[in-house]
Amino acid sequence: MVFEGSSVAISHTGKVRSNNQDSGYAGSNLFVVADGMGGHAGGDVASSIAVHRLKNLDHPYASTAEAEQALQEAISSTAGVLIDTVARRPELAGMGTTVSALIMVDDYAVIAHIGDSRIYLYRDDALTQITTDHTFVQRLVDSGRITPEEARYHPRRSVLMRVLGDMDPDPEVDTFIMPTQPGDRWLLCSDGLSGVVDDAHTSKVLGHHYPPGRTADLLLKQALDGGAPDNVTVVIVDVGGSHPMFSGTATIVGSASNPQGVDVPAARPGRTSWLHTARQAANEPTHFEPAAEFLEELIEEDRRRARRRRIWWVVGLITILAALSAAALGAYAWTQTRYFVGADADTVVIYRGIQQDIGPISLSSVYEDTGIVLNDLPFYQRLAVTSTISARSLSDAEQIVDTLRTTLEGER
Repeated sequence: MVFEGSSVAISHTGKVRSNNQDSGYAGSNLFVVADGMGGHAGGDVASSIAVHRLKNLDHPYASTAEAEQALQEAISSTAGVLIDTVARRPELAGMGTTVSALIMVDDYAVIAHIGDSRIYLYRDDALTQITTDHTFVQRLVDSGRITPEEARYHPRRSVLMRVLGDMDPDPEVDTFIMPTQPGDRWLLCSDGLSGVVDDAHTSKVLGHHYPPGRTADLLLKQALDGGAPDNVTVVIVDVGGSHPMFSGTATIVGSASNPQGVDVPAARPGRTSWLHTARQAANEPTHFEPAAEFLEELIEEDRRRARRRRIWWVVGLITILAALSAAALGAYAWTQTRYFVGADADTVVIYRGIQQDIGPISLSSVYEDTGIVLNDLPFYQRLAVTSTISARSLSDAEQIVDTLRTTLEGER
C-alpha cells in the first residue's frame, strides 16, 4: 500500500563545520537520517554509503515484519560495506555513522535506529522522543547518575556507545513497530538540531501545522540562530491530514547528494577508538574523553552484553538441536513399539520396528527367528510373508506366526 502523506528533507553544514557529514532521505515510504563521523572525509563516506544502501528499501511492503527484517538486514550489510571500504581506503579507518530510519507500512511505522540521531512523534499537540540515544550520557541518565537536563550540557555527551562503523560486522540495531494515524507528524533529525533546539521549542514549531517544507526551514533557522556548531539535517513526514499526498522523486540531501558518491578527498590518517569519541556533538567546540572510572565500567558492560548475545545464540542453537534430537529419538522409540512379520533369507522372522529406512539407517531389527522354513509355506502365504505382514503389536505378530504354523501342520 502506498503511504499517504507529505514529507521533506533538508540538510545544512551549520556555522562551524567546513563540510557536511550528514545525509538524509525522504521518499515514498522510506525516510532516513544518517550523521557521519570519522575525520575530514570519513563521515561523508559513511553516511552517504548508509543512505544509498537504504534507499533501495523505498517500496511498498506486504507486512511490517517484512519491512522490519529488510531494515535490519540492510543496516547490517552496510556495516560490511564500511569495513570493505576501509580495507580499500585505510585512511578512512574509524569512520562511522548513526542511522535513524522509518518505513511506512499501511497504518504502521517501522523504525530502525543506532546512534544519537533521533526520531520524534508529534501527536495531539505533544512531542515524544521515540528512539533512545546510544550515548555515554544516556547511560548515565538511565543509571540515575545525572538528569536529562544535565545530559544536555554534559561535556561528554558526544561519546557514542553504539554506532554503525567499520569495526563491528554485527551492529546492535534497535528495531520496533508503532501504529500511526492521520494527523501524526514524524520528525527525524541529526543532533545538529536536537542538541541546539530543545524539545519545547521543537514542539512549538511543529504545532504551527505548517507544511513540512516551511516547518523544516523554521527548525533549521532555530538551529542556526543557536550557533549551529554541527551539521543540521531534518526530515519531516506528515501522515494524511491536511497536506497533500507525497508525490514525485525522492529527496536526497547532505553528503549522499554529492554526485561524486564516495569518491571524496582522502581523510586524515588515524583511527578513533571503538567508542568513536572523535565526533563532536552539537554544542561541543572541542573533544572530551569520558571519565576513566565510568568509561571502563561501560566498556566492560558492552563487552558483557556482546558476550551474552553470543552465548544466547549458542544456547539457542543447542536448544534447537536438542529439540530436534529429542524429536528424532522419540520418533525412533515409537517405531520400536511396532512389529511385522517378514522373511530373512529362508525363514519366517518377526521384526521389531517399521518397514521403512532413512538412508543407511534401518528402522527395524530381527526380534525372533521363528524357524519356519519359507519354502515350506503355501505359495500365497510365502508371497505375503515376503511382502511383509504388518502387526498391531508383538502378540499380534506372534498370532500371525501361529497361524502360519497351523497352516503348515495342516499341509503335512
